[in-house]
Amino acid sequence: MQNVYVSKHPLIAHKLAKLRDVNADPRVFRELVREIAILLAYEATADMQLEPTEVQTPLAKTVGSVLKDKIGLVPILRAGLGMVEGFWELIPGCEVWHIGIYRDEHTLKPVEYYNKLPTEPTVSMCLILDPMLATGGSATATVEVLKRWGVKKIKFVGLIGAPEGIALMNKTYPDVPIHLAAIDDHLNEHGYILPGLGDAGDRQFGTA
Repeated sequence: MQNVYVSKHPLIAHKLAKLRDVNADPRVFRELVREIAILLAYEATADMQLEPTEVQTPLAKTVGSVLKDKIGLVPILRAGLGMVEGFWELIPGCEVWHIGIYRDEHTLKPVEYYNKLPTEPTVSMCLILDPMLATGGSATATVEVLKRWGVKKIKFVGLIGAPEGIALMNKTYPDVPIHLAAIDDHLNEHGYILPGLGDAGDRQFGTA
């Protein structure tokens, strides 16, 4: 698998085990998604470019560094919403643009239903947020939307990926890095990741 980065951080592994637990109620589930997102945000932004800036400290002027890219967070509705707060805690200046894509339960193909992106890009880098990279249909469809919008730098950040979804992303958009907390075994006949953690949207919003 190319351009795929799976976290080795012990805290992510610890929190992911709690997240998978069927007994985790929606409040606990949301908290864990946010906490894991914070840790993934740290790892996914490790190679971002910097530019110098002059800073006045209480004692003297010095030169510091700030992020060069203007970053946009693109949570795939609705499950991706739970990851936004974690990223905002580390990068509070991010813009957030929502892309609504659902998976047709019969065809397992992505269907776009919401997109309010402006005509011209307002950011130079987009981080796609979605807890589950299952079939890869929603992820690749979102990348396509963002590339049509004109964004040159795109990354996908998720909690759990399936080999099938990763393979589709690698084949369709090999230039898009994938950051995950874990890679699971496979998809079942309904397109759900095994062992997975169930429906991330339902578990966050208490609609299971």
